[in-house]
Amino acid sequence: MSHKPGDNRRAERLRCHFAGFLYSGDEVVEVRFVDISRTGICISLKDWIGAKPGSAVRLRTNELGFIEGTIRWYRAGKMGIKLTETTNTTAQINSYFKHYHKQIAANSPSAPPQRVLMANGRR
Repeated sequence: MSHKPGDNRRAERLRCHFAGFLYSGDEVVEVRFVDISRTGICISLKDWIGAKPGSAVRLRTNELGFIEGTIRWYRAGKMGIKLTETTNTTAQINSYFKHYHKQIAANSPSAPPQRVLMANGRR
């Protein structure tokens, strides 16, 4: 895992570029996902929203469906969200990594062991 100096993240983040919506209370704002990990995401907001760090939010995208999280930080039009460890959010994130970031999914602690095909065709 490569991190910048002073970066406290435990999970590797991968760049991504897809659109979605952030729901906080009765507010909805269009967002663009900047990066993603198994434990959190960074999004760029198209408009200002009154949510504060510690607020629970929901996000919806075509790639992930609905996921839930808690705002960790919000500044300069970007927001860091720690994903809530519900069965739905975990399943959606695992599915995303399986279909869009296959290398990371294969290295996941919950991934089944890889079967290696030997040069002679045996496993």
